Amino acid sequence: RSGDGRAVLRSSVREFLCSEAMHYLGIPTSRAASLVVSDDDVWRDQFYNGNFKKERGAIVLRLATSWFRIGSLEILAHSGELDLQRRLLDFIIQQHFPSIAMNDSNRYLEFFSTVVSETANLIALWMSVGFAHGVCNTDNFSLLSITIDYGPFGFMDSYDPNFVPNTSDDERRYKIGNQANVGLFNLSKLLQALKPLLDPRQKQLASQILEGYGERYYIRFIELFKTKLGLLGENADDNYLIAFLLKVSLLC
Repeated sequence: RSGDGRAVLRSSVREFLCSEAMHYLGIPTSRAASLVVSDDDVWRDQFYNGNFKKERGAIVLRLATSWFRIGSLEILAHSGELDLQRRLLDFIIQQHFPSIAMNDSNRYLEFFSTVVSETANLIALWMSVGFAHGVCNTDNFSLLSITIDYGPFGFMDSYDPNFVPNTSDDERRYKIGNQANVGLFNLSKLLQALKPLLDPRQKQLASQILEGYGERYYIRFIELFKTKLGLLGENADDNYLIAFLLKVSLLC
């Protein structure tokens, strides 16, 4: 893609601060352990107006419980390396999903159910603070449902479901209002990767689990916004009030 793979100091500081902010907002995320300034110069067109300037390069050292992504399984399924995929999946479950028994014949189904639920939770959390990831492809979605790969992210200054922080996203695929739908798309790709390891009954159950993603996301979204508004208990009008306030915010 004609990129040099380097980062400049200003974007590295931004990445460092954002991931720490996300952590203290209670959102699952990778952490920034250190930021080191490079002696190398990097040329960047900051405002995409043809005016390239020399900037200081930098490296952010990031830490996470795991860097396995949906794409980690997707690439093995695509290449037909099913034995390796099975070994990797068992390793991930054993290391990071202790509630799933390794001798359970439905362990891959339980794994998928957990990832669906936690992905819905993560995206609802993003939405609750107005965070747009910017590049929500399967290679940037953690199997542990933590925020990874901070790139062209952004926070909304005011409510706008069409907000896009990524200047290269001309089709607005990853606009903030589409993040939940993109999450569903990515989970469908995960299911596609898992299907060679599932029997017919498990495939059917997995499809039903995926169909429940939207409801899980919506329930968590409502819970978070009720908390933000200080709404206690259950009231039939709560959902209407939240939708009304978001609609009013568009006019502000």
